[in-house]
Amino acid sequence: MKYRCFLVFFLLSAPLVLMAQNTAPPQTRVEYVALYKDLAIRQMKESGIPASIILAQGCLESGNGNSRLAVEANNHFGIKCHQSWTGERIYHDDDEWQECFRKYPSPEGSFRDHSDFLRYRDRYKFLFDLEPTDYKAWAYGLKKAGYATNPEYAERLIKIIEENRLYIYDTDVTIEVPAPSVIETPKLAETPHRARAVINISREVYERNGVLYILARTNDTYEKIAVEYDLKLRRILSFNDAAANTALPKGQVVYIEAKKRKAAKWQPVHIADKGETLWQISQHYAVRLSSLRKFNRLQNGQEPVEGQAIYMRHKMAK
Repeated sequence: MKYRCFLVFFLLSAPLVLMAQNTAPPQTRVEYVALYKDLAIRQMKESGIPASIILAQGCLESGNGNSRLAVEANNHFGIKCHQSWTGERIYHDDDEWQECFRKYPSPEGSFRDHSDFLRYRDRYKFLFDLEPTDYKAWAYGLKKAGYATNPEYAERLIKIIEENRLYIYDTDVTIEVPAPSVIETPKLAETPHRARAVINISREVYERNGVLYILARTNDTYEKIAVEYDLKLRRILSFNDAAANTALPKGQVVYIEAKKRKAAKWQPVHIADKGETLWQISQHYAVRLSSLRKFNRLQNGQEPVEGQAIYMRHKMAK
């Protein structure tokens, strides 16, 4: 009899317990900042994005961590799946009905993806030439780059930063990576004599990822450059993952030694733009095309899709 009474009491009280859980007060902005400031500072060190901007975007886009995406999927920045996403998913109404969003085991994955989204997409790279403590320039830069459609997006970020003094988290932070423009700007080779073929002083020789290259001139061909640098045609074609009949427009990067098997440590990933081919990425970063296919499990003829993360130094997870 006692057992029956206890069971009836439990069944009657269970909905009340669940109701109490569902009516818990939402997380405040102060609580959100306290919870994620260290993670934002770490992302600033590793990517160069101001911690204040990261926190303000997180506050704004996750409703201070109270949105369904943040609570159920640890997705604080509304990052959608894209075709290349192989992790868990959650479906949520956004611009369209039941769109696919990424689901993360922990908030760290969301914060890291947000940093990669900005740092490794071409249209955001100019931001990293701004002072990392100039949160206003970053906010307006995000607006200029089209990060959000809201015309007041920059002003809303700035208001959150200033009302909560988030700018204090940008100070005394040592950023551990150079700006993308520093990495990708053509650099004259300091020791061109190390390559046996580099004896022609009529062309400037550049270096990227430790690999020497020149820029094609008008009417250049791979065969002409091979003769000029005392290389067999098949070797220079191999260096550039090119076929014998490949066109060579003016300004095209032409490697005069073999590309590396992986990218520089500053470039672990690249976010593909619309229409960008794997060969273009290979030439841009001086990484062998075969390596990129292996890292990203892409067969011959397969090309990346817009928004796809292309792994540059290691294989993607299955």
